Amino acid sequence: MPPKKSITLTEAELRLMKILWNRGESGVSDLVAAMPDGEALAYNSVLTTVRILEQKGYVEHRQEGRAFVYWPCVAEHEASRSEVRHVLSRFFGNSRERLLLSLLGDEEISPAELQRLKLAISEAADDLVEGE
Repeated sequence: MPPKKSITLTEAELRLMKILWNRGESGVSDLVAAMPDGEALAYNSVLTTVRILEQKGYVEHRQEGRAFVYWPCVAEHEASRSEVRHVLSRFFGNSRERLLLSLLGDEEISPAELQRLKLAISEAADDLVEGE
């Protein structure tokens, strides 16, 4: 049985999406040229990857002359939320609390990050109380 298609983004797909989110409409040649130094991909690799992104529903295209022009049809914040929901489901049993406790248990969290998290939790709690 073939593996289930993933709607999450691979590293190569994410690199191309970041370029599309920053540049907007781009042809494959534009995407190849915009790849960061040290991360260059061949034209055919970019073409294959952007076609996969289209199958996954992240990009759309139109034809201009002989070339296709691609653009993102999923906003970056939507994609990031989808990825977080995927991680939440896959590793934390859909428990936001377990995810947050995992983050808080990370020894690399800085006092400033911890303070921002406390503030965000406080503001979220205030919003819930106001919404009742």
